[in-house]
Amino acid sequence: MNGGDGGEAAAATAGPPAPLEWKFSQVFGERTAGEEVQEVDIISAIEFDKTGNHLATGDRGGRVVLFERTDTKEHGRNRKDLEKMDFPISRHPEFRYKTEFQSHEPEFDYLKSLEIEEKINKIRWCQTANGAVFLLSTNDKTIKFWKVQEKKVKKVSEFNVDPFKVSNAASSSVSSSPKQYLSNGSYPDRSQNSSRNDGLSLPPVNSLRLPMVITSGETSLVARCRRVYAHAHDYHINSISNNSDCETFISADDLRINLWNLEISSQSFNIVDVKPANMEDLTEVITSAEFHPTHCNMLAYSSSKGSIRLIDLRQSALCDSHSKLFEEQEAPGSRSFFTEIIASISDIKFAKDGRHILSRDYMTLKLWDVNMDSGPVATFQVHEYLRPKLCDLYENDSIFDKFECCLSGDGLRLATGSYSNLFRVFGCSAGSTEATTLEASKNPLRRQIQTPTRPARSLSSSITRVVRRGSESPGVDSNGNSFDFTTKLLHLAWHPSENSIACAAANSLYMYYA
Repeated sequence: MNGGDGGEAAAATAGPPAPLEWKFSQVFGERTAGEEVQEVDIISAIEFDKTGNHLATGDRGGRVVLFERTDTKEHGRNRKDLEKMDFPISRHPEFRYKTEFQSHEPEFDYLKSLEIEEKINKIRWCQTANGAVFLLSTNDKTIKFWKVQEKKVKKVSEFNVDPFKVSNAASSSVSSSPKQYLSNGSYPDRSQNSSRNDGLSLPPVNSLRLPMVITSGETSLVARCRRVYAHAHDYHINSISNNSDCETFISADDLRINLWNLEISSQSFNIVDVKPANMEDLTEVITSAEFHPTHCNMLAYSSSKGSIRLIDLRQSALCDSHSKLFEEQEAPGSRSFFTEIIASISDIKFAKDGRHILSRDYMTLKLWDVNMDSGPVATFQVHEYLRPKLCDLYENDSIFDKFECCLSGDGLRLATGSYSNLFRVFGCSAGSTEATTLEASKNPLRRQIQTPTRPARSLSSSITRVVRRGSESPGVDSNGNSFDFTTKLLHLAWHPSENSIACAAANSLYMYYA
């Protein structure tokens, strides 16, 4: 590798990490050939918890499905103990279905004559406590706080007398005569004389037993909605994000961002409002928002104009003025009808250390340094071959698809989805040329593409790298097949501490590891 300046030479000496070899791990809900997928079963949200031992998915039918990891410590037993047990232990991350619950139902807003879908837009995990897991889920209008825990099954013990006779005798006793007392104020002893003058016979007292609730050794998972945060958004909620203080979270719609306390569902505080006095003057909307991973006073939100704003809650109660603005300057002569549409950012994610922000627009991934607002430090072309087809994509509305993005826990790689159920993994460390294309299938490397091209230097900054990787022939994949725009991989998540990715292709959840 040829070095440029001293910084690059040092990076070259250390060398970028070798490209990962991705393998299929498992799949949940895979379709059989020719099977029609129901709209309500399509996955619309994926999220790992902070430990990586739990995974949650939400679908368009308003359901949340939880998975738990089985190849790590479980119930106090380590891996060596588990290997001695009867069931086999895999050498890769393995999850199993845990439970599911109905989070949201379809609603109708009669005041606005608006149908509210039950589709889950986002899921966020909260802190665990006493063996229970907590998470937030939201549709377009309502956020819910869920608690999922194991509870022992309780059963009612059986009666030792005929319930029909007991109920007959009891009802006759109550209806036929008032309570009888002895002269000393006590009840008569029915055990000695169980016959009555009216001809009805009651069983002796020693043959009666009150029903008892007993706790069996069985357990079942119970999901309970602890709080409902509603009536705070006039527009569709696109993001929710937990704060590092573990007490508050934000929710964002097209024009506003609200701050909530987890314990208080009756009120929220509006911290960002971009709604103009006259809606005809509206030029951009909020598309995604996320709290800083460690600084509880910092958060970032993206817009439909391709900009990212970093705000500090310490500066003002209403944070309409940002502390930093990140946007890329438009190249002269490059503007077209589609420029603003494809510049809209669909998702942003902070790196684990909080130093970088990853953003995804329609064509590219961009990596931003929070200390440098002159432009992105790296740009990754996701599907540049689609640029000549933007007119077709506009006509079939595909150009408005909102792809998510994610980073690895070590910050060395990032990933996002594309069409034909493909997703791409890029290396973002200095000097890395890693650019892998995988397919959501049991053979993910069938369409792998490696392009060992050296990143071109940007003229704007000596520390800015503009990366152009992974270009293919227009309109076809590496096998020469036409791309299918009806199948798209919008949602994916990276395990917080391992090289493991979960992604959704329609109603199927695919897991990969490297």
